[in-house]
Amino acid sequence: MDALVKPPGGLKHKILRETPYITLIECMRKSLLDMIETGTCAFADFREGGVVGVAALNKALEGLKLHSMVLGRPAEPELPLQIVLAEVKRILLRSTGLGMSGTNDLDLKLLEEIATYTRQHKKFFAIHAGEKDTSDIEKALSLEPDLLIHLTNATKRDLEHVADAKIPVVVCPRSNFITGAGMAPIAEMLEAGIGVAAGTDNVMLNSVNMFAEMEFMSKVFSIDDRQVFKICTLNGSFVMGPDSTGPIQKGNKANLMILNGSSNNLAGIKNPINGITRRARPDDILAVFHS
Repeated sequence: MDALVKPPGGLKHKILRETPYITLIECMRKSLLDMIETGTCAFADFREGGVVGVAALNKALEGLKLHSMVLGRPAEPELPLQIVLAEVKRILLRSTGLGMSGTNDLDLKLLEEIATYTRQHKKFFAIHAGEKDTSDIEKALSLEPDLLIHLTNATKRDLEHVADAKIPVVVCPRSNFITGAGMAPIAEMLEAGIGVAAGTDNVMLNSVNMFAEMEFMSKVFSIDDRQVFKICTLNGSFVMGPDSTGPIQKGNKANLMILNGSSNNLAGIKNPINGITRRARPDDILAVFHS
């Protein structure tokens, strides 16, 4: 996994550094359009590349009906602290907040400074934890993040600490399967009272199709389909905050998707939640209405 995604030498980072800026924007735009075609109306992104990476994503988003949470990160965190914080300040002016790699990838003192600085500017702070092993979970919790990503290898004790801190978690089942990180203890997270949402993670490894994520989660994990459906829909809005879409109730923004129950794929299903979770596809979408 380190060879794939660990900064700064992982394959992902090498590809991003070698990709021309215009090509990067074009590819981001295609992924954003694919989100729209596959029914996604809101997303959060851990954007690599510092200020330039954040600017590229903002450019790719122009004119699209997508609610976005852009979480940047400093491009060269190994530089002197004041230089890094100066870049963090520029990133925060153009983004929702910061989305950092794990505490084993960066100096903890630096991360403490960055987390404090982000909170002072009333921005969102998220961080990876527990993807490779458990050694970075307690350190991540010490930063008091707004959101944790993965927790693939979390123990029951780790989950209790996360639940006590009331920090939501985004799991990425297809990605963790591909990288060999293991399967997140989603049922145990829910039992502990943790708010769990799902993400598709790295677009280099997975499509942005949340129908595929739902089907995978439903068939691999011992979780009720209604719970899977909530993890992949409603719970994401709780993670992204009040400005995103949410439950269908008076006063809320709501995006409505209509699926074709008479399609060759969905015709004859007896339970809509089970059917949508286990087999619905983007080609079953008839329309999406944006509030």
